[in-house]
Formats: sequence, C-alpha cells, structure tokens
Amino acid sequence: METYQPNALSILPPLLAILLAIATRQVVISLGIGIWAGFCLLQGIDPISALPLALDGLINVFSDPGDTRVLVFTLIIGGLIATIEQTGGVRGFIRLLEQSAWVNNGWRAKWLAWFTGIVVFVESNITLLVAGAISRPLFDHYRISREKLAYIIDSTSAPVCILIPLNAWGAIVLGLLASTSVDEPIGVFLTAIPLNFYPILAILFSAFVIWRNLDLGPMARAERRTASGELLWPNATPMVDPSILSSGETAGEGDRARYMIAPIAVMVLSMPAALWITGDGDMLAGSGSTSVLWAVLLALACCWLLVLLDRRSHVDELMRTFLRGAGGLLPVAVILLFALALGDVANALGTGTYVAGLAGDTLPLGLLLPLLFILSAFTAFSIGSSFGTFAIMVPIAVQTALALGVNPGFFLAAVLSGSVFGDHASPISDTTVVASMASATDHIDHVRTQLPYALCCAALAALLFFLFGLLAL
Repeated sequence: METYQPNALSILPPLLAILLAIATRQVVISLGIGIWAGFCLLQGIDPISALPLALDGLINVFSDPGDTRVLVFTLIIGGLIATIEQTGGVRGFIRLLEQSAWVNNGWRAKWLAWFTGIVVFVESNITLLVAGAISRPLFDHYRISREKLAYIIDSTSAPVCILIPLNAWGAIVLGLLASTSVDEPIGVFLTAIPLNFYPILAILFSAFVIWRNLDLGPMARAERRTASGELLWPNATPMVDPSILSSGETAGEGDRARYMIAPIAVMVLSMPAALWITGDGDMLAGSGSTSVLWAVLLALACCWLLVLLDRRSHVDELMRTFLRGAGGLLPVAVILLFALALGDVANALGTGTYVAGLAGDTLPLGLLLPLLFILSAFTAFSIGSSFGTFAIMVPIAVQTALALGVNPGFFLAAVLSGSVFGDHASPISDTTVVASMASATDHIDHVRTQLPYALCCAALAALLFFLFGLLAL
C-alpha cells in the first residue's frame, strides 16, 4: 500500500463515524463504516478491495500488545463488577454508608461520585469504574439519572488524571516531552498544570452543577424521566448487561462492604506499584496498560479470596459469575476494538497530521494558544483519543514554542486542555465509552447530555487561553 498523502479527505472517516453514531445510535456499525471508508481512501476509492482490508484492520489491533491488554482488561473488569455485585459487596457498601449517615440522600450521592473521581487519580478508566461501581446503585435508589452520574464521573476522571504527573497519563506526557529538546520535562509539565484550563474548569463546573442542581437541555429531561421511575429511555441500550447489576434489594446478612472496598483498594494501590515494577524502579517509565491489567486481576483475586474464606460462594459459582460479567461487557470490548481500528486508519490517512497542519504561521502570536486548544480538541474529537492527540500535537507544540522562545509549558497546557476536551466530548473515545459502561447508561444518551456542559467549559477555556496569550506572549 502506498503512503497516503494527508488531505482534506483524511478527516472523512472519523467524521463520518461520529455523525453516523450520533444520528443512528448504532456505534459499532458507524465505526465499521468509518473504518471501511478509510480503507476506501487508502485503496484509491475502491470499495470492494477495501472490505477485506477493513477486516484485517480489525484483526491487526491485536498485534499491538497495549491495545490487546485494554480489550482483555475490559472483559476482566466486567467479571470483577459482576462478582462484587452478585456477592453483595455493593449492597453491603450501601448499607454501611446509610448506617454511617455518610450518604442518606441524592445530593450526597452526587458528591460521593464527585469526590471518588477526585481521590482515585491513578488511571482514568479505573477512576470511572470505581466511581461508577460505588455510585450507580445510590443514584438508582435516589432516582438521579444515570446520565448525570456518567457526566460527573467523566468530568472527574481524565481531567483529574491529566493534572497529576505521577500516574499513567503523566507518564505518557512526560515521555513525549523527554523526546523533544526540553531540558526539564517535569518542570514543563508543572508549569502547564495551573494553565490547563479545560480540566480545571470541568472539575469545578461539575461541582457547581451538583451544588446548584444545574440541569441543561437533555440532562433536565433525563432527570425528569428518572424522577418518574424510568431509569432509561424506552429505546435506550445500557452499556452493561442488566443481568450483572444488582437489583437494588435490601442487603442481607451475608452482604459485606469489604467485598467492594477491599478489591477497589487493592486495584487503586496496586496501580502505582505495577507502574514501578514495569518501569524497573521508575514509575514514569512503567507500562500503563500492563499496570491496569495487573491491578484489576489482583482486585479480582482479592474479591474471590474474601468470598471463599467467608464461604459466601464456591469456585464454580464465582467462575460462572465472572464469565457472565465478562460477557455483559463484550459490547464495550467490541466498541473499543472498532474505535482502536478506526484510530489506526486515521493514523494511516494522516488525519491528525492534516488537522495539525491547518494552523499557518501567519497568525498573531497571541492567537496560537487558543488555536492549539481548538486544533487539539478537533483532533481528539475526530480520533477519539487523548493519548493519540498527545502524540501528534505535543511534539509540534513544544518545538514551536522553543522556536519562538516561549515557555513550552504554555503551549503544552493548550494541547493537553484541547485533547481532554475533544476526548471528553467524542462518542468514540474510550473514556466516554467506559463512563457510559460504569454508569450503565446508553452511550449516545451520555454523549448528548454531557455535551452542553463540556461546551460551556470549552468556550470559557478558549477565552482564557486567548486572554492569557494576549498578556503573556
């Protein structure tokens, strides 16, 4: 296959997939059409020969160990969630909270979800899953929409993770900075943190939404629906098989909060240890995908051990529960598989390179920060990946800043903010998918209800970058 020269058509496949997903609610089919369209372009507009190549593109995702670990992790976390639910961990935890008067109303349930997202900052997907597992039954109990839960945890996962240097997200950014000509990558990262406007605004705005009970557009309709007793819209498809979710019955004598607390604690605490091990003593050099996989396996082992020691269940029943839970998350794994394949096609088409190249060098210096924010946002929205956008935009932004004699931390902040916003708003982003899954809500409903809040924060972030660019550059 000849090398494809990036052009305006390079943005067609991801754009087509996004528009079709929003219009038809069929995410997998939309992603598949986007992949096929991408190979049509790579083959010179030959739709027939593009079909087997599109299938090969899906298979080739498994040639990347990191992508494969993410897919396996998705299935294992489904088994873990099912085990915690079925053994009474969630019911025991809810009883503990209510008996302790920690969470005894819907307002406190929302704050629990927010604080959980703030405290668990090791990795975005773990943050989403922990906050969702703890809070979803409470949201259902107090008749708060699952869309609101998805918005809260999605606004406190990646936004928190990108503000912390010593986690999987920070490790990737620091690695990209180390590959450039900057002398002190950690210093550049620390400079960017207070200027990383979108993540900061997303976190603060979600707190304001909880405090003032602010429901915008589709979210207000979702809240009214849930208050009437309907957890989902009639034609909605939750991202988790309902059979693996607890039905909300009263906790029994055998239900224990430790079945939830201990595995989650193991998962959170083992993540930095795994980063340290895989990095040969350097957490920043550790493998994020490997560490996540190890963490969830250790959490599952912890849960099984506690249940078996208490004779709450036996191995055969636990295995059946695990397989049922893994099967319940198979749709998520399929969506992630197609999203990863679409990302590979976008890379082959030079989608990110073309989008990044749209910025000319004739603009005033003060406009570069908001422009970098917008370009990074559109790139992340198109390819559905913060990490992919980091890889494309961070080297370009840093080299541009060094050539202009500007502190590279300023440009880094604009790229990171735009990437997180684009990823936050994109229906093909893995974190958006996992937020829907952790909340057991319809994926497109989550995208639609979250978008007004994300756009408000993005508009304010763009304004702040504009003002800062005028004053500092």
